[in-house]
Amino acid sequence: MESLLRFDLQLFFNINGQWTHPFLDHLLPWLREPYLWAPLYLFLMVFAVYNYGWKGFFWLVMYIVTFAIADQLSGFCKSFVGRLRPFNDPVLAPYVRVLVGYYPRSGSFTSSHAANHFALATFSFITLRGVFGRWAWLFFLWAAAIGYSQVYVGVHFPLDIVGGALLGIMIGVTTGSFFQRRIRLTPEPEPATEPEQAT
Repeated sequence: MESLLRFDLQLFFNINGQWTHPFLDHLLPWLREPYLWAPLYLFLMVFAVYNYGWKGFFWLVMYIVTFAIADQLSGFCKSFVGRLRPFNDPVLAPYVRVLVGYYPRSGSFTSSHAANHFALATFSFITLRGVFGRWAWLFFLWAAAIGYSQVYVGVHFPLDIVGGALLGIMIGVTTGSFFQRRIRLTPEPEPATEPEQAT
């Protein structure tokens, strides 16, 4: 555990203090804000209801439930673990670049941003893969970018993101699989059959 925490700290300072660029200094704080990602999620909810009627409505309900579970469980982890955020640690604070205008007082592990976005990404991937095909993997790229930005701007350690991502994925798998078993937006694909051989 000591070696893991040492690696976590080193990776944090690499991302936050060395692997930087002025363009990213402007982009990544903006990327993690709700006014950027909320329209995407709103579009998905409207898309589901508009195209799939009552099934889309239940998809929307499960989507919100997924977010709520992830947010609550992540908040519980923060209180239970009690890890200080980088800028709240009196030893580390002088060396941390903080690129946001506020200093959350909540715990650091796990990242709620990571838990919430990976939960929604996993739920969306499972339930919308039949609609978007290979493009559904972009949900995870989106969640990973937001998670990375949390470290870059100085509000979380990398392990906070990994822990939040794992928590979110487990929640998304649970709710997404439940939705697929009970409702499902698109029909289950027929299993491939081998062509009959000529006799």
